[in-house]
Amino acid sequence: MTTQVTANAERGFSFLRMAIALQTLTIFLQAVSAGLLLTSAYGETLHGVGARVMYGASMLYLLAAVLAWKPGGGSPRPVRHASGFLVLASVQVVLGIAHVPSVHLPLGVLMFGLSVLALVRR
Repeated sequence: MTTQVTANAERGFSFLRMAIALQTLTIFLQAVSAGLLLTSAYGETLHGVGARVMYGASMLYLLAAVLAWKPGGGSPRPVRHASGFLVLASVQVVLGIAHVPSVHLPLGVLMFGLSVLALVRR
């Protein structure tokens, strides 16, 4: 019984780590597409699609955190972190749609740093 719980917890944590890595990668790609936004005609489309993918990755991170916590028997701390990150991603999307780069850009840098930190801690 204990072996099964441990195996489930390890699987949940590897899924959580994979979700955080995906989120970190999508945020990095958003920075790249932001540069393309300034230099090419297709940058706006790429950045818009990337925003949707990044938001989906943030939701996947929350799902993975819940799955690692509840059935896997892990700590609820990643759920709080993932929930906070989803709130930041929501604010980021709203700021991007409202064209407020003075807050949108620094928040993106903060989100990337927090995501890398979460990845290193897992």
